[in-house]
This record gives sequence, structure tokens and C-alpha cells, in this order.
Amino acid sequence: MKTTSFPRLFANAALLAALAAPAVSLRAQAPTQSYLRNTPSEIEREDPRVQSIIARADEHFKLGELNLKDNKRQAAREEFDKAVDTVLESGMDVRSNPRLQHYYLVLVENIYRYEVPQGVPARQQQNGASFVEVAQNGNSQLPDPPQVGFTEQKFEPSPLDELSKIELNDTEKNVSDQQVADAELIKNTLDFPFKLNPLVLGYVNYYQGRGRATMETGLRRSGQFMSKTREIFRSVGVPEDIAWLGQVESAWRPTARSWAAASGLWQFIPSTGSRFGLRQTAYIDERNGYEKATVASAHYLKWLHDRYGNWELAMAAYNTGEGNVDRAIARAGVSDFWAIYPYIAQETRNYVPNILAVILIAKDPRKYGFNNVERMSPLAYDTVSVPSATSLSLIAQLTDTSLDYIRSLNPELRRDSTPPGEAYVLRVPPKRGRQLVALLKRIPVDRRNQLARVVRAAPGESFESVAARTGASVAQLQQWNAGVDLSKGGVLVVPPGGNLVRTAKTYERPGSDTAAGSSLQIYTARGGETVAQIAARYNASVEEVAKLNEVAADVPLPRGRQIRVPAQAKTTNAPAATDRRR
Repeated sequence: MKTTSFPRLFANAALLAALAAPAVSLRAQAPTQSYLRNTPSEIEREDPRVQSIIARADEHFKLGELNLKDNKRQAAREEFDKAVDTVLESGMDVRSNPRLQHYYLVLVENIYRYEVPQGVPARQQQNGASFVEVAQNGNSQLPDPPQVGFTEQKFEPSPLDELSKIELNDTEKNVSDQQVADAELIKNTLDFPFKLNPLVLGYVNYYQGRGRATMETGLRRSGQFMSKTREIFRSVGVPEDIAWLGQVESAWRPTARSWAAASGLWQFIPSTGSRFGLRQTAYIDERNGYEKATVASAHYLKWLHDRYGNWELAMAAYNTGEGNVDRAIARAGVSDFWAIYPYIAQETRNYVPNILAVILIAKDPRKYGFNNVERMSPLAYDTVSVPSATSLSLIAQLTDTSLDYIRSLNPELRRDSTPPGEAYVLRVPPKRGRQLVALLKRIPVDRRNQLARVVRAAPGESFESVAARTGASVAQLQQWNAGVDLSKGGVLVVPPGGNLVRTAKTYERPGSDTAAGSSLQIYTARGGETVAQIAARYNASVEEVAKLNEVAADVPLPRGRQIRVPAQAKTTNAPAATDRRR
């Protein structure tokens, strides 16, 4: 669990299914049934406490509903956040209590549906919060929330989901004096102090064995973010070596989400994210971004350290929340992580020694057998301020890249568009910023939410020729590309909606030179050939072949380029058409 963690993850059914699995403890768990029928079970004894937690959370949720009904959206969000925090800060291990876990999952799902409605009615909690009831005729008692949801953002499971399930075996728990001595030497090179408990070295053994692939993946992916993260942590006053917390939190994946609906590299829940300045709207969730989320994480860690006076407790509170740590300190009577260890949730018991083990290994990977892990290159990009509601598909076209790549550079965007009503600083592939600025200027502001195309004109090609092969009008091309000198060729922006000549069909019979039921055949170009030469060889219209392939008639083609040619065009001199199998 984690009060620094919670996005809206319940659109992902796979993650929900994973939550049903009980956590595996390092210690023996209390029996779920008593051997004596008249002896209440652990869960039964906790039931009054669970009921109290649910009642308090319920109260906040209902206040949130009332605020939402009055269109007080910020107040509603604050109450919804308090409802979630009431459960996460309760001091109970949510996943160990079936009733509390069920309540929490339904609570977050219904908050999710209010914030990001998908046209699906909210569920009714049994013995819990009264959510919007839907009659069988489909009419709800309350009006549906405005449809401002998103459908494009994709997420990956967080490594935190598996953290509480790790159970060290006897071999991993076996720590030698030499291992302790070696670890002490490495520990003394770190930029913060901590107690070297044998459990930390048990996790070092785990990562050298069963967890090796996880460690290697983290070391490799850290190359993208570590340099910038160290810089930010240093500027805030957080030890740079604690930057490795990101590996345990998210495995350095900005789109990671945990079982508790935690989001981003640093796994913030909405309330904590808002508290540290991370915007969350229907269009953007800065918890999933890079720089701002890292700055927020550093400030939160610094605040926790100032509160507790040591970094181990700061890490524990980062995972489970300061309320749970405060209660554990009160029970232990001392502000020391290893003293409060018996009084905190299993995930947090595993979390802190895990991070310390990762830090030791990362400080000297070769010492621990990680000799050939090649770090990924630091994330590189240009930043460009783009107008309100600019299509990411358009940005991908104008920067000669894919939509998925633009999404990966801007993981905080929840839709395939920048937020409406504001200019937005967008990350684009490196060395493409100037190109994007120049091409965007050609597109009318009111058309930047549409999908334009980019084509290359051959030197000396006319607007008429480009219009013929793209389906756009000459007037549109000239309007969108005013001032472009075609004598030298170059990049042209083609407005959306052109009527391209496309007669190819998707099915082709294997072993046939001509697609079954298709009006085209496929020719594989030799290096340097042009569309004009190919059309002449097939006795086809040069203009028609150019249109079909969106290629200028006289542009040399690369070897292997597949060119579509009308099937009725025949020649005995043409090489055999390529056989494409699907």
C-alpha cells in the first residue's frame, strides 16, 4: 500500500484480477479460521474496526457526490481523495481483509467512473457507500457525469504489486560475515547512512538469483532517467543514491500503476500528487510525466525526512503513508525502522530493505555479478510549445515519427491531444523541434486538431502533380504551403480529407501474381527505378501509378519498395510480382 500512489487503474481488468491473490508474508500469517467454533477469527475480531473505516470513507464519498451534483468539482475531488486516504491510512493491510479490499476496489472504481466516465453505470456497494443506482430501464437517480473521459492512455502493472508477495528462501537468508563486510564498505561510499540489517543482504541475494532479471531490467532502464533524477534530487537536498527508489516503485516505467491505483515513475495517489503540485484533469495527469513528477517526489521525500530525521523512515512513509508510520512509532516507542518493522504492513516491510539492496547493488554492480548490463541512453527530446487541442497524430506526421513514440515522450497526456484552452509544451523527437515549428505555422490554428499528412515533393515537381497523387486540390496545397519553392523539392503539408485513389484490397490469394478480387498487382522496385519507368514497363498511366503509391513520378525508389500497379496492365518484360502472404 502507498499513500504516494493511486491513479485510476480500474479500466484494466487484468490488474483487478491480480488483486484477488492474497499477499504472501515473510512471517507466518494468522490463521483464517479458529480451531474452536466459538473463537472469533482474526478478521471477525477486526470487523468493528473495518466497519468504522468504511463508515468514515463512506461519509467523505457521499460529500464528494453532493459536491459533484452542485458542480463543485474541486471540492468533490478533495472529498473523494479523503475517502481513499481513510482506507489507505487506516493502519490495516487492505489486501489481508477481504471485506476491506472489496470495499476499497469498488470505492476507487466508482471514483474513477465519476472522474473518467465511460458510459458504464457505477456499482452499488453492499453495506458501504451508496453509489448511483441504475434502474433496469437504464435511468439513473442522478444525472450522468459529463463525458470527459479518456480512452487512449495505456498502463503497465507496477512492481509494487508483487512486492508484498516476495518470501526469501533459506539460501537467500543465509548471509556470511564476508558479505556483511563487503556491504559495509559499499555502504560507506553512499551519500546517506542506514543500518545494515541482514534482511537487506537477503534481498541482495534474491536479486543475484531469482530476482536477477528484475535487477538487470532496472539497471538497463535507469539509464533513461538516472542522470536527470540525480540532478533534481541534489537540487532539492535529497541524497542522490535514493534516486534508486524509482526502480522499486515503477521499474522506471512512467506508465506503471499499482494495485492501489498508484501511478507514474514515483507512484503518487491523486491527493498527494495534488499536494505537491501535480495537475490531474481529464486531459493530463502529471503524475505520469518526467520532470515535474520527479521534482514532486524529491520534495515529498525531503519533507518526510525532515519529519522523521532518517531516510529509512522517510522511505517507509513514502510507501505506506506518514499516518501508518506514526502509529507504528507510537507502538514501538522509538523512531527506528527496524523497531517499527513488526507494526507495519508486509509490503512496507519488504519495501525498505528492497530499496537498500538495490542501492548497494547499483553502487557497485560488478561486485555483485552484474557485469554486462548496458544502460539505455538518457531520454532525449526537443520541447515545442503547441497551440490548444493539437492532435498528437498530427505531431507524429509532422515530425516523421509514430504516434506511439509521441505518446511515450508525453506519458502525462491522457488523450491523443494536448489539453484544450491552453498552449502546451510538448516533447518531440530530438532535432525535430525546428521542423515541427516550421510545418505547424502552415496549418491554420482551427485545423490543428485534425490529421494532416506530410509528403515530399521531388525537385521541380509542380503543385498540380502533388495534388494529383494526394487527392488534395491545388488551391488547398498552395494555401497550406505558401512560400514553398518547389524548384528544390521539399516537405509539403497536405490537408486532411483528400480523395486518394486507393483500389487495393486487403486479401490476396497465395501463389497468385494478382490479388484475388483485387484491381492491383505488386511490383518490387529495383534500386534507382522510378514510378514513371515502372508505369511504362507495365503500359500503365504514370499519373495513376503515382496516385496509387503517393510517390512523385521521377523520384528514384529504394531497392525493395513495393509499388502497386493496375492489374489490367500487362507486360511480358516485367519481373514477377511479389507474392504477399498474410
